[in-house]
Order: sequence, then C-alpha cells, then structure tokens
Amino acid sequence: MPVFESLYAAGMAAVRRLSPTVSSRDSKLGRGVDGRRTALESLERWAEAHRDPARPLAWVHAPSVGEGLQARAVIESAQTRAPDRFQWVFTHFSPSAEGLASRMPVDWSGYLPWDVESDVTRALAALRPSVVAFTKTEVWPVLSRTAAAWGVPTALFAGTLPATSSRVTFPARPVLRPSMERLQLVAAIADADADRFIAAGVRPEVVRVVGDPGVDSAAQRAAAADPQAPFLRPFQDRPRPTLVAGSTWPADEAVLVPALTAVRSRTSELRLIVAPHEPDPEHVEPLLGALRREGWDTVTLREIEAGATLEGVDAVVVDRVGALAHLYTVGAFAYVGGGFHDAGLHSVLEPAAAGIPCIFGPRHRNARAAGELLGAGAAAEVGDARDLEGVVTGWLDDDMQRTVAGSVAARWIDAHRGASDRTADALLALVAS
Repeated sequence: MPVFESLYAAGMAAVRRLSPTVSSRDSKLGRGVDGRRTALESLERWAEAHRDPARPLAWVHAPSVGEGLQARAVIESAQTRAPDRFQWVFTHFSPSAEGLASRMPVDWSGYLPWDVESDVTRALAALRPSVVAFTKTEVWPVLSRTAAAWGVPTALFAGTLPATSSRVTFPARPVLRPSMERLQLVAAIADADADRFIAAGVRPEVVRVVGDPGVDSAAQRAAAADPQAPFLRPFQDRPRPTLVAGSTWPADEAVLVPALTAVRSRTSELRLIVAPHEPDPEHVEPLLGALRREGWDTVTLREIEAGATLEGVDAVVVDRVGALAHLYTVGAFAYVGGGFHDAGLHSVLEPAAAGIPCIFGPRHRNARAAGELLGAGAAAEVGDARDLEGVVTGWLDDDMQRTVAGSVAARWIDAHRGASDRTADALLALVAS
C-alpha cells in the first residue's frame, strides 16, 4: 500500500476507535457518528433479505445534499434506460443528506460505513456490487483500494476539481492519488476539470466530459413545483416583488439584513424569503430576532403552512429542508449564500432553473456556473451591503432588466441539460464491459 494511503488508513482507523466519545444526536458531528455506527448492520440486513445475485448492483455515494441531487438525476436516468435491471444502493456522508437519502429511488440508502478495511470489506461482501460510483470529488481511499482488490470497478461522476480545491494540494493529493489512478471512469463536468483530474493521477483514457447532472436535477425540481402547494399558494395569492435568499450563513445575513432594510426604507413592497443553510433553531431564532429588530414583520414557513396569513408579512424564514428549490419559483430574483463564507458559494442552478437572476458574494471560484451566469448577465456579484442594496434597488426599479436577466438564466439551463443521460450511459457501459 502506498505510504500516504497507509497513513490515511491508520488515521481513519484511529478516528473510528475514538468515535464513541463524540456520539451525540444533539450535534451534527454526533448524528454522523451515530449514523455510521448502525449503517453497516442495516446494509447487511437488507442484503441478506433482498440482494438478488442475478442482477448487477450499483453502489452510488455522495457526500451531501447537492451531490446527492446530482446522483439522483443520474440514477433516475439509468433506471429509465435499464428498467429493473439494476439494484441500487445510495450512501452519504453528511447528516444534512438524511432527508434526501430517505427519498432516493434506490433499494437501500444510508450513511457510508467507516472507511476502514474491516467495514468496507463487510459492505462489499454483503452487496457484491458491479460498480462503486463516487460523486463530484469524494473518493474514499480504503473503499477504493478494497473494491479494486475485489475486482469491482470504481467511477466518479459529476466530477469537479477546482484549481482552489484542497484535493490538489498537500496532504490530500498524495493520499488520493492511488484512488485516482484506480478509477475506471471519470465523467467530468468540464474540460478544465478533466485536465486537473488527469494531473491528479486519473488515466486520460477513462475521462469523459459530459457536463453537470445537477443542471438536469435543478430543471426537474423547478418544473415539479406545484403553485397550489400549501407553502407556495400564499405567495401566489399575495404577489409582491420577492427576493428569495437560499442557503445563507450568518456571514451572508450580516450583509443581507442591513442592505434589504435600507431598500425597504424606500419601497415597502419588497418581500424576503430567507432559507438558512442549516434551518435549525440555533440559526433560525437569531435570524428572526435580527429581522424583527430592524422592523420586519416576520413569520416562519411552518407557520405559513399551518395557515398563518401573509397579509402584512415582509419576511418569511424557512425553518425546514426540502422547500428551497420550489420557493425560488415565487421569487423575482434570488440571493445565493456562501459567497461570504470560507466554504464558498452554494448552487446557483436552482434560481436559474426557476428563471430568475441571482446575486452572490465574492467567493465563488468553486462554482463554475456562477461565473458563467455572471458573464452572461444573468447574475450579479456584490462585495458588501452597499453593493447588494444597489443591485436590488436597480432590479426593483427596472422590471425589463430583471426579466431579461432571468430569461438568460433559463436559456443557460436549457443549453446545459442532458448530462445525467450522458453519465448514465457511461456508467451502464462500464458495467456492461
């Protein structure tokens, strides 16, 4: 085993041994630890009862929600192309993906077991997969190595490797290089990603540039929005110019609240829907308090769903997951969070698929779509609250400019669809070979 990969394996084994000391359902870390503790036995029970050895099985892994949505688009496309041919298993890493995992169109879903040899060997023995497919960048070294030893091909789709990624620098690069060398398919989003994967050790002959299946996922969810749904109809019944702020962090809200409060001092028509990236009480309650101190009449989305009226309401704080993509469809424009956060920008695909322009902060180098929408005139970058105030005011005052920008965003989505089908074709061909 290569030296750095061996050091990683030893470190992961130590983390697994220490994991019971951080177990707690009250924290995100604790939820992840608890989920991994029970995942392997749950997977083995399913396999014992339901694994059909006459059918190939695809094990698809995604770290969190965004990658999970990309994975779902590919799985659904493959199921359309080969109905009932495969069994499917989906695993995830982040606790934020628990809800999505429960809705995946697969035979079993749950947490990825610990990336240690004993656990992945048990998982492979139970599942006997025909392929292990990772999503975006998250290739797990021990699972990769053990799968290769069992003769199971590994693949990576929705492959993205920004120049700023920690995976192209020390110490991640030497740890991951053997896993990259083992991959038998990389379905990359763009040429630049393909080049960086090759530089990271992927064999050039296994790389395909197919686009981003997240575009298909975003378009499907926008099209599926039901205007009569309990959380959408009130906005349809009481239309106002609405800014939908999605996946925000406190750093975003420190810019949003003063900027939009300043806009409201000139026009009381503006309405805000804000969906924190983590809509738990620890985040929602301070946000409600900050808005109310600035004079916003504020309710939560759950209160709207329970029958609260929107009359006189200026701001709605989203206090549950699963609604954001549909909420963009009632917006006039969007703000996408993460651009003032160290982790970088969240997805701009959902507002674009809803046909509205979006605004984001300066840290968006990790998001190619953001740069392309910005260049096309379908988005705006802001550096502080004053910038944001100016953009929002301009789009409120000029309906034509805002409408044209939204149309450009929708056309960009249409032009980039089809990646999930191309990815599914590549995966099916890998299994067939």
